[in-house]
Amino acid sequence: MPQTVRAEVITIGDEILFGQITDTNTQWISTELTTLGIRTVRKTSVGDEAGVILDALREAAARADVVIITGGLGPTKDDITKKTLCQFFNVGMVRNQQALELVTGFFEKRGREMTDLNRGQADLPENAEYVQNDWGTAPGMWFDENDTVYISLPGVPFEMKSLMTNRFLPKLKERFDLPVIRHKMIRTIGVGESFLAEKIEAWEDALPPHIRLAYLPSFGQVKLRLTATGADNEQLGRELDAEVAKIMPLIQANVYGFDGDEIENVVIKLLKEKNLMLGVAESCTGGQVAATLTKVPGVSAVFAGGVVAYSNEVKHIALGVNPDTLAEFGAVSEPTVCEMAEGVRIMLGTDVGIATSGIAGPDGGTPDKPVGTIWIACATDHGTVARHLKLGQYREQNITLTTNYVLELLRQQLKIMYNA
Repeated sequence: MPQTVRAEVITIGDEILFGQITDTNTQWISTELTTLGIRTVRKTSVGDEAGVILDALREAAARADVVIITGGLGPTKDDITKKTLCQFFNVGMVRNQQALELVTGFFEKRGREMTDLNRGQADLPENAEYVQNDWGTAPGMWFDENDTVYISLPGVPFEMKSLMTNRFLPKLKERFDLPVIRHKMIRTIGVGESFLAEKIEAWEDALPPHIRLAYLPSFGQVKLRLTATGADNEQLGRELDAEVAKIMPLIQANVYGFDGDEIENVVIKLLKEKNLMLGVAESCTGGQVAATLTKVPGVSAVFAGGVVAYSNEVKHIALGVNPDTLAEFGAVSEPTVCEMAEGVRIMLGTDVGIATSGIAGPDGGTPDKPVGTIWIACATDHGTVARHLKLGQYREQNITLTTNYVLELLRQQLKIMYNA
C-alpha cells in the first residue's frame, strides 16, 4: 500500500525575513511535491542563525518524513547551513573530491581565480550524499537519517529547480512508495465564499473521505479545489469528474473555468472562437484591463486596442461621450459608461467594446457616490449592458475587482449572444 509522506520546507536567509527578496521557492517545491504524491504540512522561514535553524530542523524532524532546506550554501561566512547541519547530525565536515572537481572546473572554465572560500564549497557534512549542481558551485545534499530524508538545496531559484527536477524528485520517488494525489479546480466569479459554501453544503458533506474540498478566495473569485488521494490515477480522475458533474448544476452561473483557466484566457478564447475584435475604454482601471488581456499570448488576434479616458475631456474627445451626459449624470454613471463602451467600439471599429468608470479611492467620493462606486459596460451588435458595482475603500483592490468583473461581464454577454 502507498504510504502517506509528509514534507516540511525550511527557507534560510535574513533577506527573506527582512522582505528584501520574495520567497518563491517554497511555492514551487510544494507544487512539485504534491504532483509526486507528497503532502507539504508546513513551511518555515528562518534567519541566518544557527540556533533558530537547529530549532526548525528538530521541529520538522518530529512531524515530517521529508525535510527540504533551501539557502545558506554560499561561500561567505553568513552562509552557515552546512556547519549547522553538522551540528544537527553531530558529524564533522569533510572535503568531497567530486564537489571539489566541479568547483575547480567551474572557475577554470570562466578564467577566474578560485579562493579558499570557493574551495570550501566542496566541504560537506560527512554523512551527506553529494548531489551535483549543474548550474552553480553550491552543492546539493541528501541525508537519510532515522527514517527521515533531509534535502539541502541552494536558494538561487534556477539552481534549486534544476536540482529538484533532475536529481531529488526522482530520488524521492525511488525512496518512498507514494500515493497518487490529484487536484481538480473549479473557478467561480461574482459570488462570495460564504454564499457559495451554503449553496454546495449538502454536496460537500457527501464527498467521500478520500476527496477533500478547499475554498481559495481572491479578488472577486473563489476557486474550489478538490483533492483526491489514492492509488489509481485514472480512477481518481473519474471520481473527480463525477463530483464536478454533481456540483455544476448548483453553481453553473458563476463558473467561468477549470484548473489553470484565468478569466482573461477564457474571454480571449471565446472571442477567437467567434472571430470577434474587442476594444477597451478605461477610466478608473487606468489601463489594467488592457494590461491583463495583453498578458495572454496571441491576444492580438482579437484585441484591437484600448483608451484610458481619465478626464471628462478625453471621454468626450476620444470616445465621443456627450457633454450633456457628463454634465447631467457625471463621469461615474450608467449613461456615461455605456457611451464609453459604444464609443470605443466605433472608434476602433470593433465588434465588442467594454468600459469602466468609477471612484477607486481612497478619496474622490461623495455622499451620493462614495468610494467604491463603479460602473462597467459591454457594447455589442445586440445592445449595451451595464452593471453597477459597490466595492470597498481600497484603491488597488477596487481596480483589480473591476478588471475581473468587466471581463466576466464580457464573458456573460458572449455566452448569451452565441449560446456558447
